[in-house]
Amino acid sequence: MTDLAAQPGVIAYVDNHDGPRRLLTIDIPLVRHAQIFAPLASIDGRQYVVSWGAVMFEIPADRNVHVSVHLHTNYTGRAGDTSTQFASIVLAPHAAPVRLAAQFPTNGEGSLLPVG
Repeated sequence: MTDLAAQPGVIAYVDNHDGPRRLLTIDIPLVRHAQIFAPLASIDGRQYVVSWGAVMFEIPADRNVHVSVHLHTNYTGRAGDTSTQFASIVLAPHAAPVRLAAQFPTNGEGSLLPVG
């Protein structure tokens, strides 16, 4: 475990990686009809059920990292479709901490944008 993973509230990077790491914070805003959605964050394909607001992860600093956020629901609409919104980004290698803001417009596809 690195120093980052020892900090309260930071989810450790659990896949095999011996190189340097950095802190990733994802801001997941509370969305309209939040009671039917569960936010899920994925780091390099490993999925975590998370909470609304700021969520912190330890990620590799020396290689690309795929980050995605999904708003999952079991609610079915008129035609039995499930409504799942998502946002995705690939972060390039860098040593500095990074903060992303998730945005979910009502049309489905969202975005993860760097903050600061």
